[in-house]
Amino acid sequence: MTDLAQGESVRSNEGGAVASNLGKKSGKIKRSEQTRRRILDAAALWLNKKGLAVTSLQDLADEVGLQTASLYYHFPSKDALIEEVLHKGIEIVYDDVRRALDALGPGATYRERIRVAIATHLSSLLAHGDYTSANIRNFPLAPDNLREKNTAIRRQYADYWRQLFQDAQKAGEIAPNIDLSLVRLLLIGAMNWSTEWFNPRKKSIDMIADTICNVLFDGIAPKDAQDAGRNKRYTRR
Repeated sequence: MTDLAQGESVRSNEGGAVASNLGKKSGKIKRSEQTRRRILDAAALWLNKKGLAVTSLQDLADEVGLQTASLYYHFPSKDALIEEVLHKGIEIVYDDVRRALDALGPGATYRERIRVAIATHLSSLLAHGDYTSANIRNFPLAPDNLREKNTAIRRQYADYWRQLFQDAQKAGEIAPNIDLSLVRLLLIGAMNWSTEWFNPRKKSIDMIADTICNVLFDGIAPKDAQDAGRNKRYTRR
């Protein structure tokens, strides 16, 4: 009994030591992740406000209170850091839009789905403005290798919208003669630049999403004028 009790005591102490070591490692990992996130946030801020050409690792190190050499513990190069910021600038919005649409029931119309996609794109874009704006502003200026790497996530998100519009067209909610690629480019371009003109004191994101959706599906001409225009075209034929 005594030996067994002693054995249990030893194992208990060993377990406590292991747990303590795991706790220390976990704490180090957590701090490391927090530091990494601070570096990414600082890089997104500088890329958004200052631009790629004038953003240096020394600037970022000063921003987060680290030595420049410490940045290399988290990112092997400046390009690697910029690559991740640009990637997050698309990935964050893509993930939010996808989750929002997945949450809709199967009975949702494509007009409702597109309206939710618009509202979510805008809200995510504006909520993570440094990352999204850093991508929008700096992608054209980035070196070829960084643009090539970022193109993959851009294509995935574009394909997501392309499929959404194609499904809406197949369901009869968008006219068959509409150029969906042009609609997608116009819509995404307009929404992306909301970081420049959005003012929550004038219009909410929901109001803007409603307006955009109404323009997409109903047009800007009064219904009577639309009907008159259709009748005029038919008369000419």
